[in-house]
Amino acid sequence: EGHRAGVASVREAVETSARLGLQALTLYAFSVENWKRPRFEVWTLMNLLKEYVRKERQALVDNDIRFNVLGRWRELDPSVVRELEATLEATSGCRGMSFNIALNYSGRCEIVDACRSIVADWAAGKRADIDEETIGRYLYTSGQPDPDLMIRTSGELRVSNFLLWQIAYSEIWVTQTLWPDFRRRDLYEAILEIGRAHV
Repeated sequence: EGHRAGVASVREAVETSARLGLQALTLYAFSVENWKRPRFEVWTLMNLLKEYVRKERQALVDNDIRFNVLGRWRELDPSVVRELEATLEATSGCRGMSFNIALNYSGRCEIVDACRSIVADWAAGKRADIDEETIGRYLYTSGQPDPDLMIRTSGELRVSNFLLWQIAYSEIWVTQTLWPDFRRRDLYEAILEIGRAHV
């Protein structure tokens, strides 16, 4: 039930962010470390993910929201991959907010994957200087702005291996609210609080 309530939080966060005109929203749905959870819990999460992606596909298109998946998501169950691919395809022409969902994701794995891609390109004769701009082009979020704000629910004071490269200069806002209870008012509160800090 907590995970199902979390799906409602996703819907509200996406809708609110799009209405506010944000460029991008990234939600951490399933980490590489989450495979250590009980098998039934993982199975439940994957089924909820498929259900969400299937049900929300048309709403994303109708609201011009481009769907992206960050992480090693092609390693997920083929039935999950099919739903993700269908939504990626359906929203590929959308030009509004980018909605990124991090699945089978790890910030460290992202940096490793970027380095592997750079090495592969070098081997293929596509050489580039190794600098921050180059590495940024090889990250899962290539072409998107770095986050201005990272919201950490549940009162946790760690970044949990999330967007390690991208959050170098992000504001971090911590709330005691658990993710299944996170709603529009919490998002507004975070944005207003960070805004006040910069006035």
